[in-house]
Amino acid sequence: MKKELDLVIYLIKWFTFSLIIGILSGSASAVFLLMLEWATKTREYNPFLIYFLPAGGFIVSLIYYFYGKEVSKGNNLILDEINSPKKVIKLRMAPMILFGTVITHLFGGSAGREGSGIQIGSSIADQLSLIFKFNKSDRRIILISGMAAGFGSVFGTPLAGAVFGLEAAVLGRLKYEALIPAFLSAVIADVVSKNWWGIVHPIYKINFFPEINIKNIIFACLAGVIFGLTGKIFSLGLNFIKSLFSKYIKFSPYSAVIGGIIIVFLTKLLGTYDYNGLGLEIISKSFTSQIFAEVFIFKILFTLITLGSGYKGGEVTCLFFIGSALGNTLSRIIRLPMDLMAGMGLVSVFSAAANTPLACIVMAMELFGDKIGIYAAVSCVVAYLFSGHTGIYDSQKVGWYKHFKLVSDRGKKLEDL
Repeated sequence: MKKELDLVIYLIKWFTFSLIIGILSGSASAVFLLMLEWATKTREYNPFLIYFLPAGGFIVSLIYYFYGKEVSKGNNLILDEINSPKKVIKLRMAPMILFGTVITHLFGGSAGREGSGIQIGSSIADQLSLIFKFNKSDRRIILISGMAAGFGSVFGTPLAGAVFGLEAAVLGRLKYEALIPAFLSAVIADVVSKNWWGIVHPIYKINFFPEINIKNIIFACLAGVIFGLTGKIFSLGLNFIKSLFSKYIKFSPYSAVIGGIIIVFLTKLLGTYDYNGLGLEIISKSFTSQIFAEVFIFKILFTLITLGSGYKGGEVTCLFFIGSALGNTLSRIIRLPMDLMAGMGLVSVFSAAANTPLACIVMAMELFGDKIGIYAAVSCVVAYLFSGHTGIYDSQKVGWYKHFKLVSDRGKKLEDL
């Protein structure tokens, strides 16, 4: 009887903390999404704002240079604290990443939103550590719960958000100790953002799922290989651009200016704003009609320059764009329906770049329904394998290697590889 009572106390404890995290993170994510929507519409109605991108990047980078060095690592700081808890994350991370991301989108940088949601959720959640003086184990759980809440409420996929929080810190390992609070926090945050704040997320529809047979599984594997290599190229490219700017430009605000100028030049050169901001319209279009084959390549280029030169925002929505556009293109040579390939690409390139295949499989089913499950599972795990020990989160540790020839990488951070 005592064991059952202890479990009840445990459940009450973590439900209480999850409720606090869910309400605060869900509300903060909702405010962030509303501001992001305003920034996007304002830029679309006023195309001239693109010319202010270098100035906007300079201001945000300057603020981080003088006041945000402790939180400038963003998601990687959160992963570091989960793996080796040392110091409570400054609350300033939340407003700074919110402001920086909104500025990026207002003036036309190519960035996502998951990084902002994760940093907002985790930095807010970690303030509970100051109040309740958690031990290292409980603080890890709090940070994971904040990640789950932020991710789940930003995308409207609470189950994927919970699994992402459990999966992201260590490649190949799940943080099962945070299972209950991660799921509770993500679900509550999603309910709060939708029911309290009226947040509505994009809906992508797949009209036809072909029969599951050997031929179509082989097609899904082939697609997964290409999605995985694309995710690997994106991750390596992002690290390369970052190192290039840091090597030749010592004052980081100048990097943002140069990166902004390049984005403005490319935008005017191509004569389209399709690659600025989130690119939700192209994502939607990739499910309904054929798009040009080079679209995903340009989005990679725009995103690498934006994030690599120091602009704030996430990678994931851009990876959705890249993956869905690539899937759309591949449907011309891999004989699976175009909308199915777009959906598989959307989650699989993300799986490869973030090393979170389980979260991506769950996300696919939350976004497109359970019929995509097998196709998404095959594509995501193959993509995960073919991306190797690379990723967009440098502070991920290799908990279990992807292939026996990579066994020596176990226990190392991706940044060391």
